[in-house]
Amino acid sequence: MEVGSGRRRSSLSQINVTPFVDVMLVLLIIFMVTAPMLEKGVDVDLPEVTHAPNLDAAENSIIVSIDRKGQISVGKQRVENTDKLVAVLQQVIQPNGDKQVYLEADRIVPYERVVQVLAAVRRAGVTRLGMVALEPEK
Repeated sequence: MEVGSGRRRSSLSQINVTPFVDVMLVLLIIFMVTAPMLEKGVDVDLPEVTHAPNLDAAENSIIVSIDRKGQISVGKQRVENTDKLVAVLQQVIQPNGDKQVYLEADRIVPYERVVQVLAAVRRAGVTRLGMVALEPEK
């Protein structure tokens, strides 16, 4: 009975990288296909109103605005961040608690920013908040 053949196996001096390249190309294609899907967003059309009261004339209303750049302002006073918005709203509401608060956001502001401002308004103690709609374009 012969235990082994007289020939010796020679070891491979090079690594076969073909399977590695195949796997990398498949992963690259998967990432290229799924990358555009990672940015999740929902297009929201803001409502337009035909008959609405004039908020500028109302004395008991506070308008919190978010401009195109995402900057917050209360009336004409610019607020740096949501923490300062809480402090400003608490000061404005404190003397006369029956003021109505309205939120006005620009059409292109990401909804995430609107939710952050809504949370800050809630932390300020506002329980009733109105949303401002734009007048229809003519």
